[in-house]
Order: sequence, then structure tokens, then C-alpha cells
Amino acid sequence: MLFEKIKSDLLAHNSYIIGAGGEATVIDPRRDCQVYTNIAERESMKITRIFETHKNEDYVIGSRDLARPTGAEILHGAREEFGFGTGVREGETFSVGPLELEVLETPGHTIESISLLLRDRSVSDDPLMVFTGDALFAGDVGRTDLAGEDMRREASEMLYESLHQKILPLPDSTIVCPAHGAGSVCGGNISDREYTTIGFEKVTNGLLSLSKDEFVERKVSERLYEPPYFTMMRKLNREGPPLIYNLPHLRAYSPREIRSLMDQRVQIVDIRSPTSFAGGHIPGVLSIWRNGLPLYMGYYLNYEDPIVLVDDFNLDLDHAVRHFVRLGYDNIAGYLAGGFAAWFKQGEIIERSGTWSPPDLAENLDDPAVWVLDVRNINHREEDGYIQGSHHIYVGHLEEHIEEIPEDKRIVVHCDAGYKGSLAASILEKHGFRNVVNLLGGTIGWNAANYPLVKEEERTVSASPTP
Repeated sequence: MLFEKIKSDLLAHNSYIIGAGGEATVIDPRRDCQVYTNIAERESMKITRIFETHKNEDYVIGSRDLARPTGAEILHGAREEFGFGTGVREGETFSVGPLELEVLETPGHTIESISLLLRDRSVSDDPLMVFTGDALFAGDVGRTDLAGEDMRREASEMLYESLHQKILPLPDSTIVCPAHGAGSVCGGNISDREYTTIGFEKVTNGLLSLSKDEFVERKVSERLYEPPYFTMMRKLNREGPPLIYNLPHLRAYSPREIRSLMDQRVQIVDIRSPTSFAGGHIPGVLSIWRNGLPLYMGYYLNYEDPIVLVDDFNLDLDHAVRHFVRLGYDNIAGYLAGGFAAWFKQGEIIERSGTWSPPDLAENLDDPAVWVLDVRNINHREEDGYIQGSHHIYVGHLEEHIEEIPEDKRIVVHCDAGYKGSLAASILEKHGFRNVVNLLGGTIGWNAANYPLVKEEERTVSASPTP
């Protein structure tokens, strides 16, 4: 039996290939799909079926791209119309050599969500694995807010029923294979475990021990961010995304070409570290560090205007390009030839943003000319505490609240460590703020330097200023 989990880094997306008897099936493939054909060729297997457990919201599905070279049949839940593939229903079974996949309809995260129960009939009739899509994760369950607030309660009720009537009654030894791992935006707090089982989740996953009413209320009141690009993902994944055939070819732009592009509609993304960006950057660019690309490009980049990357040494740009392709940004166009060094060697204008250390902020915290902006996830602020007197706007929503930020003060932005702070600083600079400082180290450095973080209950007791 062949079983491999393929992880898409940073998106925390899991896909799977299983096979036996010369056949293979892929579950929830990513768009850059050669990895699956490589595995199948290595094992002398033919990919005959592709399952989509649901119309994923956080990445472009890869079933159409994988079906093109393999001729494999695409299968998905039948409760919603798709522009491709064939709908499947509860109880349908599919053979992969001696292996058998049984469809379980498990709506809740989305209306058409399915799970796939795997048995190895050559060994036993007992379930071996269950591929749960976004219904059940390690330590968490799927989001129920993505269909809209008016559907949230109904979706939460459906997810509860799916979990307790379809998935949890499986034997405790059944291995759970979810579509996402820790760090994914498709869950609230997914545990960092490579594998889990039904029995382990019953014991350790607190959401599974709640009554139906408690579960529904917890899910209805859950606060999670939805990046704007999710709307495009739902559209593409329902209608069928365009085929890409190969990764886009990036054009090398000279500094003068970059300067001329700045007068046009172009999106320039600086993928260097926060310290490199702060030391000098092209005016008006967006700062998203490499590992932050799949997390934050979907908040600030559109799907029409060309995207150009700026790095220091242009190493392994293919890997960076994959992040854009997986989110449907086929408008990724090129990069600055020679890296940022080529820009300053050409004598072009350089913009800088300030940096402070925790002691710098502590020394100036009471200065009325300083305005501290916390751009972390609101849950981190409430659970971990915040810097006294700081104001909160999540980095993904910064442009929507830009008018709330005073233009006559020094703006000190901070996040957990400094990376999202660099993104926030670049957004503020694009909107004309010229006195912006990024707190390097963020709240992690602040804590390490033994400066206090205030929690809500402490603020209430001490009646200190509202952040």
C-alpha cells in the first residue's frame, strides 16, 4: 500500500496520495501538481481518481491540472454544483486495488464537504484512515463562518452532526488525515501534530466534548479573520480554475524599468526581511517577507495588475512563485534583476522606515507624540496581553482603518516579532505616513526584556487607559 502526505509549506495544506495494485488516488491536490505524478511514476502506479473534499477557500485546487496529464476522474461532494468533475453521495465506494474509499457526507465547513473512509480489504474490513477535509483537524474543527453570518448557526449545527454522527463513531484506532495542519487559517487553533486518531481526538480535543448547544454557541462566537482573496478562491474552485501547465516565467526587470513601471499599475512586493526593508527600500512598495507571502498577499494584492518581486540575491524565486500560483496570482510577472543592490547602485531614491528596540519604546512610552499601533491577531492581544496604551488594528484590516491613525504623531507599529510590523509600516508609508517605526522583536522581545504586557482583567482592576 502506498500512502504519502504532501505538505504545502506556510499554507499548512495537506494533500494525500494512496495506492495499491498499480492504481493511485489523490486527495485534495495542490495546483503545482507534478509532485503527485512523480510519486506515481516512482511507484509504477497510474493515478485514476482525484477527490476534492470541499471547495477550499485558502488555495486554488489542483484537480483540473492533475487530471490533464493523468486522465484521472475528478470527484467531489454532490450538494453543490461545480463547473467540473462528478458529484458523489453518502455511501458510495471506490476501489483502489484492494483498498476501498467510502464517501461520508460531512457538511458544516461547507455545504458539500465530504470525508473519505479508507479500508484495506486485503487485511481487514475495519476502517484504517479517514480523510476529513476541513471537518476535523488535530485539536480543532473546521470554520463555520465562511458561508456568511446568516448561515453560521446552521453551518455549526451541521458540523456538529457531521462530527458526532459520521466521524466520531468510527473506531478509536482510525487515523485522521485532515486537509490542514497547524498555522492554517481554516481553523482557529489547530494542533502541531503530524498525525492523530479518532480516539486521541475524543480525549484531547475539547470541542468534541461539548454539547450541541455549547458547540454551536462556541462556533457562532468564534472570531477568525477572512482574507479578501477567499472570495476569488471560492469562485475559481467552484467554476474550475484555469490550467497553468507550468510555473510562470518571471521576467528580469532593470532598475530603470522598475522605476518606469511605478508610474503604471504595478504591484511591487519586497520579500526581504524587516531589517533589510527598514534599512532601505524602493518607495511605495509592499513589504511581505518570504514566509509571510501565502498569509498576507491575499489581503493586499489584486488579480489584475502585474506583480514584481524585490529580493536581495534572487535565490530560489521558483519557491516564492509557487506561493503566488497556489493562491491564483497568475499575474506574477517578474523580479528586480540584480536584487535591491542593483537599485541603489543605479543611484535611485531610497526610502527608509525606522526601527526601535523594546528599550527604545519603553523610554518613550509616555511621550504624547508617540502612538503605539498593535497589528497582531486580536486573539493574541487578548490572550497574551498588550503594551500599555497601545491601539489595535489587525494588519490585514489596516487600510480599512487608515483614517483612525493620527498623522501628526510618531507611529510605532508592533506585532509578535516584527515581520507583520514591517508589512504595516510599508502600508502606512504608501498612505503618506513619514514618521513610522517598527518595533523589532514585537511583544516577544518586549517580554524577553522584562517589560510588562497588560491583560484585560488587569486593565479593568487598575482602571488604566483603554487601549
